[in-house]
Amino acid sequence: MVHPNPGTAAAPGASRRTVLVLLGAALAAAPLLGAPGATAAPAGAPGLDDPAKKEIAMRLVSSAENSSLDWKAQYKYIEDIGDGRGYTAGIIGFCSGTGDMLDLVRLYADREPGNVLARYLPALREVDGTDSHSGLDPDFPADWRRAAKDTVFQQAQNDERDRVYFGPAVARGKADGLRALGQFAYYDAIVMHGDGDDPTGFRGIRERALRTARPPAQGGDETAYLNAFLDARVWAMKQEEAHSDTSRVDTEQRVFLREGNLDLTPPLDWKVYGDPYHIG
Repeated sequence: MVHPNPGTAAAPGASRRTVLVLLGAALAAAPLLGAPGATAAPAGAPGLDDPAKKEIAMRLVSSAENSSLDWKAQYKYIEDIGDGRGYTAGIIGFCSGTGDMLDLVRLYADREPGNVLARYLPALREVDGTDSHSGLDPDFPADWRRAAKDTVFQQAQNDERDRVYFGPAVARGKADGLRALGQFAYYDAIVMHGDGDDPTGFRGIRERALRTARPPAQGGDETAYLNAFLDARVWAMKQEEAHSDTSRVDTEQRVFLREGNLDLTPPLDWKVYGDPYHIG
């Protein structure tokens, strides 16, 4: 069962392309917010970009976004979940109304000219910033599912996920001195909220957390900082009715934090929307 959860979209009115632009600029200027020398995660602890940890991260997000640990089955996923962002689709919830779907289909067209989705590029440019299906219906969902069988399109989804969401989140987490759990908390927040200028974007959530705690790179305690970050994340989620179920924090990330599992070491047991999941 796919939950109609708009967590895959950025804040309304902000293109999710801003995630890469703003985070990239911030990282280039690191350390941020007066950090006295941003440091890497503790030596010897694998980061979220370790292949095994990255697989865990993909499965955790999929449990929240698609009620399944089989994240690779989501290349073909597409529906309008009624969140004002048009179609949501693929492994990270690319949205027709927020720019990242347009970027993905453009990349696919560059790599495989004349593919089944290339003809929708004009329509995707027109609907960017809206919830409109103009020029997409009735065939776009079926054509998306056809494209999802193409390994070129699957790789394009992987690459855009990494470029816009995963890579920036892990880099910021490492700069803050966080281990795999903290890097995942950043990643999941960027996936849901984007990184616009509004208080409920990732940067706003991080800044809210910094009012009460400091990350390890700034001399703080990692667990205390992550608790503050998750508090700020819950606050941001509750600002929008569609995000108000906070179980992906309360019964997932908080569970690992209470267990002291800062490296996301299996076995992992958690719940999202009341459904139990396990990674052995």
